[in-house]
Amino acid sequence: MKADMWFLYENMFRSRLFEAKVIEAWKEGKISGEMHLSKGEEAIVAGTVLQLQDGDAMALDHRGTAPMVMRGVDLVLLFREFLGHPNGLCAGKGGHMHLFSKEHLAASSGIVGASGPAAVGFALAAQYVRPGKVALAFFGEGAMNQGMLLEAMNLAMVWKLPVVFICKDSKWAITTLSASVTSGSLVERALSFGMASMKVDGNDVEAVWNTAEEAIKRARAKQGPTFLHATCSHPEGHFLGDPLLRIARHPVKEMKKVAGPLLKSVTKVKGGSVIKRTGGLGTVTSLIGKTTKEQVFDQKDPLKVVRSKLETDKDRLKKLEESVNEEIQNVVNNVLTSSDLKK
Repeated sequence: MKADMWFLYENMFRSRLFEAKVIEAWKEGKISGEMHLSKGEEAIVAGTVLQLQDGDAMALDHRGTAPMVMRGVDLVLLFREFLGHPNGLCAGKGGHMHLFSKEHLAASSGIVGASGPAAVGFALAAQYVRPGKVALAFFGEGAMNQGMLLEAMNLAMVWKLPVVFICKDSKWAITTLSASVTSGSLVERALSFGMASMKVDGNDVEAVWNTAEEAIKRARAKQGPTFLHATCSHPEGHFLGDPLLRIARHPVKEMKKVAGPLLKSVTKVKGGSVIKRTGGLGTVTSLIGKTTKEQVFDQKDPLKVVRSKLETDKDRLKKLEESVNEEIQNVVNNVLTSSDLKK
C-alpha cells in the first residue's frame, strides 16, 4: 500500500507537539527525573507503527512516547502518567520509560535490550492465539551489544516468529560515540542469524514505510523475522539536559562550570600520569566538538523532510497543523486544570 504522506505527517506532527508540551512541563518541574524523548525518531515510528493492525504488538525501549501516541493511546492518560498522577496510564508508577497498554498490546522498558525478549514473547503468543499478527521491537544501536537481544533474535529465527526488530541508530550511546564501542556492521550481525536485514534512512518516512511494509508482510506470511537498521538523530541529546549538548549550544556559559574541574584534574599531584590526564581532557574536548557538529549543525529533521513534500497545498497544511495544535493544547489543558490533579 502506498504511503499516505498527509496521514504520516499528521501523526508525526502530533507526536512532536505532544513532546513539546512534555518538554515544557519538565522544564517547569512538573515532571521529575530524566526525560528521554522520541524527538528525531518520528519517521521511524510512523513508518512502522502506523502499519499495525488490531492484535499486533509493540515492545518499546525507554523512548516509548511516539509509538504510544501513534498507536492511539489516550494522550490524557499518557500526559498524566508522565506527571506521576494516580489516574495516569499506569497509575503514575511507570513514568515515561515503563509504559503499558493492554488494549494496544504495547509495553516499554528502561532496561536496554529488553524489547527483544518482550517482542519474541508477543510473537510466540501470536503464533498460537493470533495467527497473522506481528510484533515490533524498538531499540537503540547500543542494545545490539546486549546478550538478551541477540538471544531473542536467534530464537526468533529458530522458531520463525513474526517479529520486526527495529534498530534506531543515532550513533551515540549516551555520551559515547557508538563506533568506539561497537565492532562491525549491525546489519551483518543480524544477517549472521540468517535473518532478512535492511538499512534505511530513518529521517525519510516514505523510505521507512516501504521498507517496513515488506518486513511486516513477511512476518504475517510466516516467513520469519526481519531486522531494520534505521539511522536517526536526537536533537535533545540522550535526555533533556544532556551535558554535552548544553556545552555545544552554550559553550561560554556551560564551559565556565566545567573548565575549572577539568583543569584541576590535569594538574592534580596524585593519580595517573600527566600524559594520560591530558589525553582524557583531549577526549572530552573531542566529544564536545563532535556533539556540536553532529547534533547541532548536521541535524536532519524528519518532520521537515516530509513537510517539504506537502507545501504545494499550503492551505491544507495550515489547517492540519492548526487542528493538531488545538488537539494537543486541549489535552494539556484537560490535565493541568483538572480538579483531581492535586489529589
